[in-house]
Amino acid sequence: MEQFSRSWERELSFFISVPALLWQVLFLLVPLAMTVYLGFVSDSGGVLTLENYRTIFDTAHLHIILRSVFSALLTAFVALVVAYPVAYFLALRAGRWKAPLLFFAAVPFWTNFLVQIYAWFFMLERNGVINTLFGFLGIPPFVTTNSFVAVFIVMVYCYLPFMLMPIYMVLERLDEHLLEASSDLGAPPWKTFLRVTLPLSVPGIRTGLLLVLIPAFGEYTIPALLGGAHHMFVGSLIHYYALVARDSGMGAAFTGVSGIVLLGVAVAVYSLLRLIFGGTRGGDKE
Repeated sequence: MEQFSRSWERELSFFISVPALLWQVLFLLVPLAMTVYLGFVSDSGGVLTLENYRTIFDTAHLHIILRSVFSALLTAFVALVVAYPVAYFLALRAGRWKAPLLFFAAVPFWTNFLVQIYAWFFMLERNGVINTLFGFLGIPPFVTTNSFVAVFIVMVYCYLPFMLMPIYMVLERLDEHLLEASSDLGAPPWKTFLRVTLPLSVPGIRTGLLLVLIPAFGEYTIPALLGGAHHMFVGSLIHYYALVARDSGMGAAFTGVSGIVLLGVAVAVYSLLRLIFGGTRGGDKE
């Protein structure tokens, strides 16, 4: 009986993980396998073919993928530039104001994603709040809906908390004695930041970049509402093939190709961070 009890305790962790494993298999691996299979199936005859992938590798489809890669990278790095100073201030300089400021930083998580986009739609339209303010200042309106600029602004705003929180969590756990030691050794503040704070915050930067880059690449709602029909992105084209054209083969093939491209971009960003900070403690720490 005692031996059975010890065996059960050893295997308990496995049995606890079984529901999560089944969830991953049913709702991640099985749909992924079906998507790969549909990409090789012809809608006309139901036979295996490479025609869908031959069609994908043309100028129009590649242009849409490159546009999505560019917008996702630009969104991620601009969000990093905006979020890092805010996270730094909240973690190391806010003092007694940390709790209320964190509350306001978390408010976007409580608001429906679609509501946020519609709010920006009314702000960015030609007669919206921003262009009306520009009119009072004598500035002609230059940011309107149905433009790449509008899509970019709203994507940065909506994904900013996903960059802010990981960086804040890393900086909040930073040992301030290291900063004091650097100062005591005669390093100016800018050198302390570059040689101590920034390298130790790389895990948060890496997490934030991936959390923004991956969903921004396949974003559909923001381009559909603010980009118009003239600005097609990966999510828009997948929606078109799946729900408008009803061409599951082309939709699956395009999803597979764009997913491989996204994986390559994510690996490139990760490798770039390791190349820049690979020799530091923060760059090696997982």
